[in-house]
Amino acid sequence: MPLRQQRLRADAPELTAALAAIRDDLGADAAFPASVEAEAARSATRPLEGVDRTDVPFVTIDPEGSTDLDQALAIEADGDGHVVRYAIADVPAFVEPGGAVDAEARLRGQTLYAPDARVPLHPPVLSEDAASLLPDVERQALVWTFALDATGAVRSTTLERARIRSREQLAYPEAQRRIDAGDAALGLLRIVGERRIALEVAREGASLDAPDEEVVHDEDGWRIERRAPLPVEQWNAQLSLMTGMEAARLQLEAGAGILRTMPRPTSAAIEEFRAATAALDVPWLPGEHYGAFLRRLDREEPTTVAILAAARRLFRGADYRVLDGPVAADDVVQAAIGAPYAHATAPLRRLVDRIVLAHCEAIANGREVPAWAREAAPGVPEAMRASASRASQLERESLQAVAAWVLAARIGDELDALVVERRDDEAVVQLVDPPVEARVVTAAAPATRIRVRVRAASVADRTIELDEV
Repeated sequence: MPLRQQRLRADAPELTAALAAIRDDLGADAAFPASVEAEAARSATRPLEGVDRTDVPFVTIDPEGSTDLDQALAIEADGDGHVVRYAIADVPAFVEPGGAVDAEARLRGQTLYAPDARVPLHPPVLSEDAASLLPDVERQALVWTFALDATGAVRSTTLERARIRSREQLAYPEAQRRIDAGDAALGLLRIVGERRIALEVAREGASLDAPDEEVVHDEDGWRIERRAPLPVEQWNAQLSLMTGMEAARLQLEAGAGILRTMPRPTSAAIEEFRAATAALDVPWLPGEHYGAFLRRLDREEPTTVAILAAARRLFRGADYRVLDGPVAADDVVQAAIGAPYAHATAPLRRLVDRIVLAHCEAIANGREVPAWAREAAPGVPEAMRASASRASQLERESLQAVAAWVLAARIGDELDALVVERRDDEAVVQLVDPPVEARVVTAAAPATRIRVRVRAASVADRTIELDEV
């Protein structure tokens, strides 16, 4: 029976202890020092500032159960184009430069997500309340307004501090259902999103767009589910990408700020990837870019899993670049996006976004970048690298712990697996149930289906031992 249909017992003290131990080992403590909580509580009561935009019908679209709402959107038709308003939580206004909240955020870098806990970047009084763009309450935001032409390209951009009131908080499944049912307002997101995707294709952007393996913990217990992104998630992501590209443009023009970069893959890496796909008997079209090749793959085909694993090598070297003077745009491209880019849409959850937004708000309105933001920028890349490493380790080890817990009850069972890639005499395989990666000694080639038997699984050690049948 597929794991997503299994009912696992909710009482799992061994797993709960293992997940807590992972966080302890990483120093991921959700609690904040008293001084940070006190300063955040004071900031939460500050009067709201900015122009009145409470008449704009903003809505938020996020994962189910989210409370740290960074973005709200409103789209209207404008001739054969559109006007997109994208409100971002005005975290710079709630964090005192050099204060206790600021210092703690620089230590944390970003919000960490575990299956059974969240380790927030800012105290919840800010991140889940006063600064969060919750529905039916007035909130302060930084509102980007984009005028788009008939192709979805940006014709003009403004950025202002404003007071807004979100009309509704939607989860992705509900938003998708409404769009599919013909909701006129939300349907504009589909139009703009698809136009922006077409522009991404034209500039040779690329994405792995792989299904997620998610740990689910609810009243039924623990399980792992594989979930492909809904179309609305991709359309919504295009608004965030558009905002990041405009944030990069503003900072490049001013020669100040922080960009998110990723080098283009080398010719050797592309040829190695092409050879791997040829070995799997999945040919490229003549003159096809690797991004277009990845985009057209059928995500349901077994070979696609192996191809996406091989393609990871094309998406390496992502980093941050602090601007301190003029820089050529071609030297700071984020290769997966196909343009210069900056993180600017998740300030409740990422340190860098707050610093970038402070730069952009000043630059867009013809003012000097605040001294505190300029002074903070050089230290941000290292803080983000360290926090990204923690986040990756937390996600990887938590997933492995849950998988070990599930498989500990299935010792001796035979499972279906797909060989993803070879590593010496071992292979990385993707189990079908539960949908996680593991290693097994086998001579099978990538994209081959094999059967494996569960020999051992340890929750405490986060290990899974398999034998090929």
